[in-house]
Amino acid sequence: MLLQIYAPFHLPSPNFPSNPKHSNLVVIEMDEEIIDITLRPIEISDADDFMSWATDEKVSRFCTWDTYTCKNQALEFLSTNAIPHPWFKAICISNKAIGSISVTPNSGTRAELGYVLAYKYWGKGIVTNAVKMVTSIIFSEWPNLERLEALVDVDNTGSQRVLEKASFFKEGVLRKYVVLKGRSRDMVIFSFLATDSPLS
Repeated sequence: MLLQIYAPFHLPSPNFPSNPKHSNLVVIEMDEEIIDITLRPIEISDADDFMSWATDEKVSRFCTWDTYTCKNQALEFLSTNAIPHPWFKAICISNKAIGSISVTPNSGTRAELGYVLAYKYWGKGIVTNAVKMVTSIIFSEWPNLERLEALVDVDNTGSQRVLEKASFFKEGVLRKYVVLKGRSRDMVIFSFLATDSPLS
């Protein structure tokens, strides 16, 4: 499974509260073991875990950022982008960060979803459950939000499937919409509205 790009970082919008300390929980079955998946604010102490996916070219292939090469890059990103971000969470198993998920305010009543997961956890339904957790809480945390959208590279079929399983609506293809790794790429746009009903 190949995952969605990070949403670009923006400063918090006055219409949306900044980075609430909300942590949600879902229990899923993985490799015949019942485990707890939680979302919590990402921290500087997560830098080593962050590097486990940021240094992996399989993970960064469809991301807007280049593969990380040193821990200082992770520390800088966490301190200047992730921690001040209005809604940036670590996806955790037993409080260990195995990925991240973010919601970035755009203009008006829209926001953009982004997520990434360490390669060893792909194909287990973890990101799908994390996205469902976000849609179950974000519209109440941000009452002005009406539309949550996600952009996915046209070749990133795994991430498209994640969004479909999480009840996002596939709206169409934006041609040559993003320059990714030096190439203009077509992007598939998905949306989930405050009035939409999630699948169980």
